[in-house]
Amino acid sequence: MSNDKTTGLLAIERAHLQEPFTAPSHPLEAVVVALLLTSVVAATYGFGTYLFAQLVTDMRADLGFGYTVAGTITAAGQFGFLAFAIGGAWLAPRVGGGQVVIGSVVLCGAALGVLPMTNNILLVGMLLTVLSGTAASAWVPMVEIVARTIRYRHRGKVLGLASSGTSYGVFLNSLLVPIFVPDGGWRGVWYTVGTGTLFVAAIALVVFARLGLFRRQPDESRATGPEIGPDAVPDTGILARVRALAAPWVLLVWAITFFNGFSTLPFQNYLAPYLREELALSVDFAALVWGTIGFVGMFAGFVLGSLSDRTGVRLALLISYGFVFLSAAILVFAPVGHLPVAAGVLFALAFYPIFGLVPAYIAKMAGGRRATAIFGIANVTLGLGGVIGNYLGGIVKDATGTFIWVYVAVAVTGVLLGLLALSLPRESDTAGPIGTNRQAGEDSVLPTQCA
Repeated sequence: MSNDKTTGLLAIERAHLQEPFTAPSHPLEAVVVALLLTSVVAATYGFGTYLFAQLVTDMRADLGFGYTVAGTITAAGQFGFLAFAIGGAWLAPRVGGGQVVIGSVVLCGAALGVLPMTNNILLVGMLLTVLSGTAASAWVPMVEIVARTIRYRHRGKVLGLASSGTSYGVFLNSLLVPIFVPDGGWRGVWYTVGTGTLFVAAIALVVFARLGLFRRQPDESRATGPEIGPDAVPDTGILARVRALAAPWVLLVWAITFFNGFSTLPFQNYLAPYLREELALSVDFAALVWGTIGFVGMFAGFVLGSLSDRTGVRLALLISYGFVFLSAAILVFAPVGHLPVAAGVLFALAFYPIFGLVPAYIAKMAGGRRATAIFGIANVTLGLGGVIGNYLGGIVKDATGTFIWVYVAVAVTGVLLGLLALSLPRESDTAGPIGTNRQAGEDSVLPTQCA
């Protein structure tokens, strides 16, 4: 490749990485944004996606459905996640990320409140599918919101904190379930979290409006980016994009996200019924395990994310998958005493960081629209893995009468994921700084692939 063409390619990457940035008028506003985004994830993921897993035993007894139906519902939820992820990615650039986030949270709160009003399992399944979808559509635009309100050097911290928001929701679930369930009041949990979610939406609406996040900003990439030479034009076409997306490391990332969904999502969805029905543990003990997962998850994403900045994402992923294997192995071979709590700790140390480490790796290996495309497809493969894992988990339980084989499959998949993580190229092998983003008086090196 000629020097002129190389310069042109780097110019394209620089142009794509330029972002409109509006610094909040007061540092406290940035803190408020970070807390609000974390609350949004806590509601849409913690309540909308994972509350059903904690209440499935009580809902099944009351509404009269089997685990094949439960597996089908959770699989349908993953289809909802896929559909809303694609829809959110399409809609956000057209109507604005702030609008999509608020709309998703309002829809989530409404569905949470309506679900306990019905005894129709088909309608329950449809509402749970919508709830899983709102988690995806609320998450997709957050990168835009963070880019517009948080300075570059703090964006990793904010996104890491937001990605751990699920753990806060799960932790709150574990506090609410023992209060309502013993008296047969599982519906009260749904009403409570639905009200709380709408309250979060109201606060976010006010804050986003104050920060101007509902106003569309012009695309400044072409105005502020370096000149793009004519030699670079052919490399912006469809063929170049196909070649970029077909890189071996990209295929590895998509395989990893598929098996992430295949293993970790069924682990969570079938944990409470495994503890309470198969192991005959109390609702309080199951809530303790879930509460431990939520509590550890509050810090796990930030800790493993910080480690990845120092040692590389590959090592952090390898550690996480080691925790996945150990947590599943405990539930298979030694689910006695308080060891299920230890399994919960190990799972939390793996689960919450994984969903921040994969996009972090993508961001270090690619830039601009290429990274967005890769991450978008990664979310699709994640959802597909969850669909297949959840559905097969329900079938296996009904066919064998035990959840053991679900966790055997998770343990085996954890080993496979570790091997895939080792197969990824080091970020430093292909990535390097190519330019400097000087927005709002701030210098920040932007890594991208420059091979």
